[in-house]
Formats: sequence, structure tokens, C-alpha cells
Amino acid sequence: MKVDPGSLTADKSAPQASTTSAVASGRLALRAMRRMQRFMKHISMSGVGRLSTARLEALIHHLVAQRVAALPADEALRFLFRLDAALYALQGQKAIEHDGGIHTKHRHTRYHDFFAKHVHRGDQVLDIGCGMGAVAYDLAEKAGAYVVAIDLSADNIAQARHRYAHPRVEYRLGDALQELPEGPFDVVTLSNVLEHLPDRPRFLRRVQEMARPSRFLIRVPLFERDWRVPLKRELGVEWRLDPTHHTEYTLESFTEEMAAAGVRITHQEVRWGEIWAEVVPDAS
Repeated sequence: MKVDPGSLTADKSAPQASTTSAVASGRLALRAMRRMQRFMKHISMSGVGRLSTARLEALIHHLVAQRVAALPADEALRFLFRLDAALYALQGQKAIEHDGGIHTKHRHTRYHDFFAKHVHRGDQVLDIGCGMGAVAYDLAEKAGAYVVAIDLSADNIAQARHRYAHPRVEYRLGDALQELPEGPFDVVTLSNVLEHLPDRPRFLRRVQEMARPSRFLIRVPLFERDWRVPLKRELGVEWRLDPTHHTEYTLESFTEEMAAAGVRITHQEVRWGEIWAEVVPDAS
């Protein structure tokens, strides 16, 4: 689900950088990636570009190690983390290309199976922030559900209709922050959506009022996924998986937000640096 970052406000309920530092860090990561791309283009046009991949790897490692050795520890870490962000972005691009247009994480992490396992045949499902429709398709195909899938991006909806068309899935273009299909729905799915939103408890309460689901299936990223995450934040380097994230959760902050939203966690798994949870409206 795409949300205009300019319309979002800072969230103080979970660990994160200030808006100013986050934007600056995001720009630094983007500049690092562009510098890496320019560097690779430069060496491909020079004699270095004729080196074997193994020799080129050794040369790059040598150059990076030399620079790191010449810097104080904090500056060396910032330098390495910026390079890491640039390489991570390139890895993501190639992972999508490798699997013909969809990121390999879909088949490696198998998070679709979590959603399908918690949906029953004949369920009416509202998939908010459906992206290109991969999860919505599997809910219909594997679980036998009927799915209304919405996303803010016209390009995502066009690709979903082309790539993941299914007779039990209806793809709609729409902004879930502004309007939602009226329920009742048996299930609302939110796969890597909540972290992009401000005032998430209020949003979940509104979804309960409009969609009237009996349960939510939620997937969100963990702040505690890797020791480098708090170190990056400490050093003022972009630490989030996506600079449009308002939060990345701790187990405690997730529990607190669900309680504030008036829902109760009935099932929770921690896999691949993420929380996968089933929550139900709290009737108390």
C-alpha cells in the first residue's frame, strides 16, 4: 500500500528517527546507491571493467577495507551501512528480475501460507494494500475465499488484474485512509501495511466500524530483527527497511498498539524478522 510520505506525521510510540533525520538518511542511502552505480559504470568503461567478477570483487573489497581502516569506527560504520543500503536495493531489483517480476521473498518466506492457513473456504476477505495481488490470489486459490483487494497505486491494481486475475478476487483502486468497502467481511488482511500509516490504532478502529470483520490477519516488520538496526539509528543512518515506514515494531509496541486499537491477539508468530498475527475485536 502506497501512502504519500508528505502526508504522514511522526510516530512517537515506537523506536524511530525524527522526520528530519529520516529524510536525510534516506537521501544519503539514495546517493550512496547512485554513487555505487556511477562507480560501476566508470569501471566498466575502463580497464577495470574487463576484470573477471572474482577479481573485481577482490578489488572492491580491498578498496573498501582500505577506506574503513583509515576512518574512525563511527565514520567507518556509517560508510559501510550506506554501502550496505545501496547493495540491498540492487539485490532487491535482481531478486525481482530473477523470479520474473515478483520478489523471491514471496516463495522463500512463504508468508502467503500464514494468511491462507487462517482463512476458511467461503470467507469474505478485505485485503487492504494488496500491492500486485499475490496474497489476494492465494487466498482465493488456496483457501477458497472471496476477496475484495484494494490499493492506492493504479499501477499495482493494473498489474494485479493482469498477473493475478481470479474469478473470486475483485481488485479496486482506492485509498483506505479515505474510504473502505462496507462490510461485513469475515477477515481483513494487512500485509506490510500498518507500518506505513500514522495513527494506526485509530485506523484499525475505523476498519472495524466499516468492514465489521471477525478477525484481522496482520504482518509487520520487527525493529528487533538485527543488531545493526539500533546501531544504525544510534549513528544517524537510515535504519528502516523503507523510509516511508512510520514505525517498525517491538513485540511490546505491537501488543500496546493492538490494545489501543481495541483488538486482542489470538495468534502470533515471529518469522523472518516480522510479526505475523491474528487479532480479533475485543468484545469486553
